[in-house]
Amino acid sequence: MTLYSTADCAHMGRALQLAARGTYTAHPNPMVGCVLVRDGNVVGEGWHEKAGEAHAEINALQAAGDMASGATAYVTLEPCAHTGKTPPCADALVDAGVSKVIVAMQDPFDRVAGRGVAQLREAGIATEVGLMQAAAESLNEGFVSRITRGRPCVRLKIAASLDGAIAMSSGESQWITGPEARHDVQKLRARSGAVMTGIGTVLADDPSLNVRAPELDTGGVQPLRVVLDSRLRMPGTAGMLTHPGATLVCCTGNQDATALEGAGAEVREFGAHGAVVNVFEVLAVLGEREINDVLVEAGPHLAGYLLEKDLVDELVIYQSPHIMGSNTRGMFSTPNWSTLADRRTLEIKDVRRVGTDTRITASIRN
Repeated sequence: MTLYSTADCAHMGRALQLAARGTYTAHPNPMVGCVLVRDGNVVGEGWHEKAGEAHAEINALQAAGDMASGATAYVTLEPCAHTGKTPPCADALVDAGVSKVIVAMQDPFDRVAGRGVAQLREAGIATEVGLMQAAAESLNEGFVSRITRGRPCVRLKIAASLDGAIAMSSGESQWITGPEARHDVQKLRARSGAVMTGIGTVLADDPSLNVRAPELDTGGVQPLRVVLDSRLRMPGTAGMLTHPGATLVCCTGNQDATALEGAGAEVREFGAHGAVVNVFEVLAVLGEREINDVLVEAGPHLAGYLLEKDLVDELVIYQSPHIMGSNTRGMFSTPNWSTLADRRTLEIKDVRRVGTDTRITASIRN
């Protein structure tokens, strides 16, 4: 087991901070940061700023110049050893003459997957893997999910009262949470490759599902809007179709999509899973389209279905300090649950105040 110094941890922590700067712009690529240290001094830093542009290692090497020779490179993800849209980073590190490379996690992508580390070692560069690995994996959980499971990470967002209501029985729900929480949701959208909802939400609320926070620099890219609509009831006048970005409507059977496609939507048929669109197939297609993270903003039926089918990787619940009473709609509709054995146990990952509301981030414990 490799023992790392306090300085090693500090430099890798800084590399992870740099990597996170690509939260809104790096996808579908992973977020990566790199710090170059020589004689105890940081001589170069870089992160992957945008897909198709230079990787973190290249930016750090350019910042360091000749000082990169003999330096130690701290990289949050294994340097690539193949030519994609950019040349291999492993070659660049070798050519720059770095003496050591410390990597947080191995790249799960099969064209890298250990090859970058092997190439560095073959060139005589001391290379270690595993420093702050859990943090690196958490940072890129969507990318890891897409590569290893063939589907994006699914993040379910819910806004609810303290007693678990998401709307009154009439459907009235604007606004349960405050402006700070609603702005925080914009950040969730901006980091996602797609935002998914059901046709019930579209018909009831006519949501836009776009990023509406100019200070979140996404490079002008909007997440793909995905609507699950088995009977193709989506109106061509839906508000989301008037906004920049693409909308994918997922239906079943032989449906006449002429009008909807004429309004700018992409319509695709999937198999049925009971009375609904086969979400497993939808997620697989989104994975093929290189979408790492899907944010679900939907009503209790779709939320309950995803939870029941164990398709929710993370829950983000904004809980407002209100009591809405019994004449309300709950967070989940799970008709097949009848005993305590059916319940899902959560692992709370983070709890914090967002304005007057409380944001709870949790994963499902298997």
